Amino acid sequence: MPLPNSPTLWQRARAAGGAAKLRLYGSTETVELGSLTSHSALSTDPDKLRGKAVLLATADQLSAALALLELDGVARRLVLCPPDLAAGYVPTIIAAAGIDVVVGDSDELRPGGAGIEHVVSSRPCRPRSAAARGASERTEWVLMTSGTTAAPKLVVHTLNTLTGGIGSVVRTPDAVWSTFYDIRRYGGLQIFLRAIQGGASMVLSSAGEAVADFLSRAGECAVTHMSGTPSHWRRAAMSAAAGKISPRYIRLSGEISDQTILDHLQRVYPNAQVAHAFASTEGGVAFDVRDGLAGFPSSLVESSSGDLAAPAVQVELRIKDGSLQIRSNRTALGYLRGGIVPLTDLEGFVDTGDIVERHGGRYHFAGRRDGVINVGGQKVHPEEVEAVINSHPSVRMSLVRARSNPITGGIVVAEIMAQADAPDREAIKREILDECRQVLASYKVPAVIRFVSSLEVAASGKLMRAHA
Repeated sequence: MPLPNSPTLWQRARAAGGAAKLRLYGSTETVELGSLTSHSALSTDPDKLRGKAVLLATADQLSAALALLELDGVARRLVLCPPDLAAGYVPTIIAAAGIDVVVGDSDELRPGGAGIEHVVSSRPCRPRSAAARGASERTEWVLMTSGTTAAPKLVVHTLNTLTGGIGSVVRTPDAVWSTFYDIRRYGGLQIFLRAIQGGASMVLSSAGEAVADFLSRAGECAVTHMSGTPSHWRRAAMSAAAGKISPRYIRLSGEISDQTILDHLQRVYPNAQVAHAFASTEGGVAFDVRDGLAGFPSSLVESSSGDLAAPAVQVELRIKDGSLQIRSNRTALGYLRGGIVPLTDLEGFVDTGDIVERHGGRYHFAGRRDGVINVGGQKVHPEEVEAVINSHPSVRMSLVRARSNPITGGIVVAEIMAQADAPDREAIKREILDECRQVLASYKVPAVIRFVSSLEVAASGKLMRAHA
């Protein structure tokens, strides 16, 4: 891409005052961005990576964050590799993205083959030349989708499409952001960019770090703004360290935010504004909701003008065949690999695959189109059943899935994490079934309920489902 006509990530940090005072808190060390003014966190001069396609494959989020600040506007392409990516996919990704250089944070991490250059992101920072800071590229940012059953799709963004949903960030001098997400996923990257653009410090999570340890670190750094999936927040609320943080703003995304989790977080953190957002790697940020209610107002769909040329119009929403679709200037440019299905339809809409249903003046998310359970020809969205189960005061989390049945094709099975001090579980089971029978169609009522000690959450922060 040609020379950028908008600020690079580093330039945005400096404009926000972040280059002087912003700190990135890793799990074991802290970096002040002011040190990058005359130093580099790379083992080679970044100017040598100018115009190159770079695979960012660090184990540590702090290393990744520093490399992004170094290389936006310098590298031609930045491919963000999440730490949970299966090693078998790496050669295909390197070939598809035309990778020239792999940036890691260890000499031991050397993916790639012949002709691939390797650079280590290391600290303490080393002196750098002033010329290496000059921007020459409109860098492509390539993110990977979070599917676990197939090779990830490579989604191409620019810094402008990634920050289109951030808008005008209010710069609060004492704001400290954090997120349960990894910043190499879309949800975590949004928070990282929001902090940088707002001149705020940020606490980064660490793979494998216990929830209690992360919450303790966030509390020690006086985190004020924090994001994660509903599953992240349910696990946080279960932790004995939940009281270590006192956020002013809580953001949920990535999964359906039911009324139970919204209400619970408001009780646990009464001084926080609790918001939930909808976004996808391909479609970008569509909206956030701050009224404390699940779902979103139908006015967000009805007010769409269809004219994206109008300066005030950022996002257009429509419902087609029950699925939420998005068209906006935040949408990715496309998929990197050839031969893959188009990212948008002919009208420029991204089909999210998230099914919504209207109730009065509000749309509510029912579940994923590819996650439907077929019970005798009737469709059941697991998330709809989970919302009812989660409303029981003794339930922490639940997962609804299908079990094969020779007569109906499938039956609904629910796995439930109950509170440690919950009373008789047989009584809880009866109460849950009674509630399900009152508010759900009979074929949606779980045929089997079993209590479990834990539920698996993927690296993306979402409950592990067969269709994830």
